[in-house]
Amino acid sequence: MKIFLTGLPGCGKTTVLLKVIEILKQRGLKIGGIITPEKRIGQKRIGFLVKDIYSGKERLLASSDYKFGPRLGKYRVNLDNFEKIALPALQFAFKNCDLIAIDEIGKMEFFSEKFKQKVFEILNSDKRVIAVLHRSFVFQFKDYGKIFEVTIENRENLPKEIAQLFLNGSGENRTPFSTL
Repeated sequence: MKIFLTGLPGCGKTTVLLKVIEILKQRGLKIGGIITPEKRIGQKRIGFLVKDIYSGKERLLASSDYKFGPRLGKYRVNLDNFEKIALPALQFAFKNCDLIAIDEIGKMEFFSEKFKQKVFEILNSDKRVIAVLHRSFVFQFKDYGKIFEVTIENRENLPKEIAQLFLNGSGENRTPFSTL
């Protein structure tokens, strides 16, 4: 089973992902993968980190202070930092974990061809996956699994609902919230 979370910026996609991970860890599942939390100084976002969910290792993925690297908006991406955390984390999760979590599959992360290849390797396997999916990628990934649109209205109930789908091992009879 593969589940994708999408929605507008700030709707709570990563929060839903983290709550699902927490619920499933409490139920004994081994979870690996990556998250890409914001890096802030006070109230100002200055970039993004990439963090290995299982080991806790992290590096700066993108920063408004970087002078080199692919640009997305006001940020430049450090592909070396990203790949040094993301690729081993995903490989470890692929080989050793019950569930692979990816936050996020998006434009910034897809500057890395190696990451893109690893994502498709994972999605073409029988491994269980939960991933945050940038809304511009929905069409490209809709055939790989269920897409849930996270909204302010449903974000409180989604973690338990999605965790239950993974615990049940199926969700084929469930209609996702997505209207995309």
